Amino acid sequence: MTEPPAPAAAQAPDFSPRLLVRMSIPALIVGVVCAVMLQLLDVVSEALESVLWDSLPSALGLADDTWWWTIVVLTATGVAVGLALWLMPGHGGPDTATTELVAPPLPLKTLPGLAIVLVLGLAGGVSLGPENPIIAINIAVLIALFARFVPAIPPSLTIMLAASGTIGAMFGTPVAGALIFTATAAAMKGGGSVWDKLFLPLVSGGAGAITMHLFGVPPLSFGLPAYGTPEGIDLLTGAIVAVLAALVAMAALYTFPWVHRAFHGLRHPLVIPAVGGLVLGVLGAIGGEITLFKGAEQMGELLTNRADYDAGQLALIAGVKVVALVVAASASFRGGRIFPATFIGVALGLLAATLMPAIPLTLAVACAVLGVVLVVARDGWIALFMGAVVAGDTSVIAVLCVVILPVWLMVSRAREFRIIPETPAAVASKL
Repeated sequence: MTEPPAPAAAQAPDFSPRLLVRMSIPALIVGVVCAVMLQLLDVVSEALESVLWDSLPSALGLADDTWWWTIVVLTATGVAVGLALWLMPGHGGPDTATTELVAPPLPLKTLPGLAIVLVLGLAGGVSLGPENPIIAINIAVLIALFARFVPAIPPSLTIMLAASGTIGAMFGTPVAGALIFTATAAAMKGGGSVWDKLFLPLVSGGAGAITMHLFGVPPLSFGLPAYGTPEGIDLLTGAIVAVLAALVAMAALYTFPWVHRAFHGLRHPLVIPAVGGLVLGVLGAIGGEITLFKGAEQMGELLTNRADYDAGQLALIAGVKVVALVVAASASFRGGRIFPATFIGVALGLLAATLMPAIPLTLAVACAVLGVVLVVARDGWIALFMGAVVAGDTSVIAVLCVVILPVWLMVSRAREFRIIPETPAAVASKL
């Protein structure tokens, strides 16, 4: 992920104490609104998921492990997404394969279609998370509201507040949003220190996180064993795990444009996700239910029941999820790539710990998550954050901060894990 859009110099406010005090209440409101929107999305998608994966199979008398039902549901999901992309106003917004985590505001007419295809994908088991679309929805809604009722607030600041509030709600902490916007805040014009410029996004992110806690949503926690005291050898073994995990992700990275081009060669907006859904269904039938969905709950299941999986099964799960992520991102489904990337890292970390038992389990998982997420998100802060969150142990952070160096040197010159849209001039040159 490249840096979020930098605020325009002409709109840059002076981050004085008076402004921070005056804007604290709007920042709190933004965080609450972002959390409510995210919770509403989760409730609707979980209700539909229950119908598709529990109620309908039960009514039809199907066993839980009926493989062909996975293919049916994913294919039907692809058809439903395709119909929404084809017929809804705004066509579901831009292809999220082409967008960053924080993108420019969308027109309001686009939001219903985007919300529908996002809910369908989350409920249907598509291997994408909610992050890109829900951030885009919250940004668009809040910019429209502020432009109507509080026009003095610059859109650039609203984008930061909405993105931070949503990220805080998703991860249960405002830290991730603050880390993502550190470079943006440092580049912002106007008075005040970097901390002054991050103050309001932190308030928004904190309000989003607290609101989710009040809804009863637990923070991300996976119960890995304590890492303990770092040892010198951990720097070497951790770096090896992280580099190998990053190489797996880079294989997906360089396959991504080819797969995206192949799917979009089908041209029709209904056909692309329909075929993608069929492929995802076959992958899900091969890898099992644990390879479906965005991956957050499945990470917990995989880590809790890790003794049930041998090296071959873990390799299959990781491989299927890698292919599923590339297919889902290529076939016009709307969603983010951080959650499935984290799941892939967890599976690869468990595989590394199984093959090399001398590596502490928590270290292996954290380093593998760091390696995969660094390739997919192209952001060191997000990679460090996700590795530390999955580990659940602050003592691993020091090792991660060293391990990330060789991985970043390998990743920094690679392409981004997204499709760069062609410019009109490039398209015209091919005609």
